[in-house]
Amino acid sequence: MFKASKAVRFFFLNTAILSSVAIWLSGFNNVHWFMYTIPAFFFFAAATGICPGMIIARKIFNET
Repeated sequence: MFKASKAVRFFFLNTAILSSVAIWLSGFNNVHWFMYTIPAFFFFAAATGICPGMIIARKIFNET
């Protein structure tokens, strides 16, 4: 299983914050519900170090 380093977790946190700010600036009522999944996944990855996207990408490209 992929366990993110501190640098990758920091990247996930920054991306989640920037996505959340973009949603806030666009207006919570104007943004489609699917846009909330991106910061949710990134906050999860930053908090736990487990990134489902990286796990799937490693399985697709057969990396260990």
